Formats: sequence, structure tokens, C-alpha cells
Amino acid sequence: MGKLTALKVKSLQKPGRYGDGAGLYLVVRPSGSKSWVQRAMVDGRRRDMGLGGYPVVSLAVARERAAANLTAVAVGHDPQAERRRPGLPTFREAAQRYIEANKARWRSTKTAVNWQGSLEMYAYPVFGDTRIDRITQADVLKALSIWTTKPSIARKLRQRIRAVFAYAQAHGHIQINVAGEVINAALPPMPAVKQHLRALPYQEVAAALGTVDTSGSSLSSRLCFRFLVLTAARSGEARGATWNEIDLQDRVWRIPSGRMKAGVEHRVPLSDQALDTLRRARALEDNSGLVFPSPLKPGSPMSDMTLTKILRSTGLADRATVHGFRTTFKTWCMEQTDTPWAVGEAALAHSLGNTTEQAYARSDLFERRRALMQLWADHAAG
Repeated sequence: MGKLTALKVKSLQKPGRYGDGAGLYLVVRPSGSKSWVQRAMVDGRRRDMGLGGYPVVSLAVARERAAANLTAVAVGHDPQAERRRPGLPTFREAAQRYIEANKARWRSTKTAVNWQGSLEMYAYPVFGDTRIDRITQADVLKALSIWTTKPSIARKLRQRIRAVFAYAQAHGHIQINVAGEVINAALPPMPAVKQHLRALPYQEVAAALGTVDTSGSSLSSRLCFRFLVLTAARSGEARGATWNEIDLQDRVWRIPSGRMKAGVEHRVPLSDQALDTLRRARALEDNSGLVFPSPLKPGSPMSDMTLTKILRSTGLADRATVHGFRTTFKTWCMEQTDTPWAVGEAALAHSLGNTTEQAYARSDLFERRRALMQLWADHAAG
């Protein structure tokens, strides 16, 4: 604990040097101005380093900067030389570089948009245009002031800010990640609340598909929804399906690794009902290669909200989500069939067991899944 307090720093008027501890001093000049100086040994020589003027730099910020300098010195760096280095980016610039560097590995284009949106809303107004090495823990905590009011957003925001600082750290721009573990104690713990997605009982799937079929939604969205349910696929997998992934003769849909959550190619056996849905989708062909092109933007995939709107317009949204139909499928597998657990998991493209088990379990159980998916389609189609 330092010797100075915020109140004492504010009240000091007599010229002099007032120590806080660990080499940190408040210097009060005859003119009444105040500034922070840190005395430390750098490369075997005593060095006085300016940390900024008071009140722009508060006691808390001065302590943070002093601690950062001591950490840098301990690992052999010269803090003053670091500050004199040209070309250090602002947080905004570092964030843009991080996003650009990672776009290729993010499967959804929305990821970059979400990153950009949350940083623009909460981080940039606080320290977006501040040089990356001058941002303090207090700045980060200010951006995370929504921690208790918007916990879900705050958690993602902190992860993103921390990732940008880690990127800057890896490139030698900073020594300490001020959004990392150093601020853990200042953030109240968040209870882990697991909220399951709404899932329709499997007994009601046939009726739900009938309701969707007779709704006023576009043919493309209705067929995509039916295909998604019949194949137990994820929304993005179904919406992005292309005709070159479909083998009607062998009755298989091969989803390439680049479109799969696990990054591994997934084969989906096609039931009679799924094949019928694909035949009906031939009427939608628009030279884009997409099986279910957007009804609003020809040649483009439909948005992730299109299928959700179907549930809302038919009154099903209160009891089900699009992704929840995968849960419905798995529940049906467990309660209405004698399907081994591994076969059901393989149908959902889930990884089986731990890394060692996966190394030995190399079969995707395709033929067993073919029978299972036909049984499911018979049930789902009523």
C-alpha cells in the first residue's frame, strides 16, 4: 500500500518531492504544478522517469505506470527507450490489425462485424485513439463498466480487448496485458449460467414442419428449414449448402471442412425426404450454385435471421430455436431408438471423446447413420 492517498495528493501545496513508495514520487513545483516521477535502476544506472502531470495522471494511474516500468526493467527493457520508439499503434489500429490477421480463420463473416461493433461501442470511446502502451488498467475497467449490467456482452468485450493487447504484446509493443489477469480482482465474479436453447418436443416436429410448409415464407426459406431439420444440420451448414456438395446418386451431402465448426469434412446421408426436398429446390437455381439462395438477394446465401423469422411468423419461436432442432433430434435418438451414443453424436458432427479416443475412432459410422437418418426423416415428416 502506498504512502500517498488521492486526497493528500490533491491537497499538497508546498514545493517538494513526496514519496509514495517503490520509487514513485509526486513533485510539487513552486508554481503549484504537480507531476509524477519514478526513480529506478536501469542497466545499473539510476534513472528518473517522468510519468505525467497531475491531475491528468491520477495517483492510481501513476502507480500502474510505475508498476509497468518496474516489470519492464525486471525483464531487461528500458521503459523510456520503449516510449521513444516510433510507430507504436493506437488501440484502434492494433485492433484493426488483429481483426485483419484473423479474418481468414473465422468461419463466419459476422465474427469480424461483431468484434468491430463491440469495440466501437465500448472500448474505442475510452481509449481507441490512445497509444497502445499508454492504456492503463483503469482505462480497461472503465470500458468494462457494463460488467454487472450487461454480463454477456462484457465477457465477450473483455476477451476481445485482452486478445488485442496479447497481439500487441506478441509484436513487442507492450510488456503487460492490462486486460489480463491483473484486473481479475477488480471484476466481480460472474456466475456461470448455462441457458439451454429452446427445443421443440420431438412429438411435435411433424406438425411444426407442416406449419412451416403452409406459411407465407419464401419457398427457399421453407425448403431450407425442412432440409435443416431432416439432416439435423446447423443453420450455417444448411444455408450455405451448394449443389457441388450434393451427390444425388450416392445420396450423400459432403460438407467441406472449411464450412464445419470442427474444421473436418462431414458426410450427411440423405433420406428419401431430404432428397425430395432437394428435388423441389431445383426450381430455385440462379447460377450461384447455392441450393437455397437468399429470397431477397439473388446469388447470395440467405441470412441467419431468415430461418428465425420463420419460427417467429408461425408462432413457434416461443418454444423452439433453429439450432434447438438438433437437440430435438438427439432427444428422439435417446428416447425412441436403440441408437448407440456415438452414432447420434456422429450424426450431429460432434467430436467423439478425448484426443486419444479420436485418434483411434476414425470411422464416421456413415452406414449406421444412414439408417438412423431415414428413421428420423420418417418421424419428422409424419
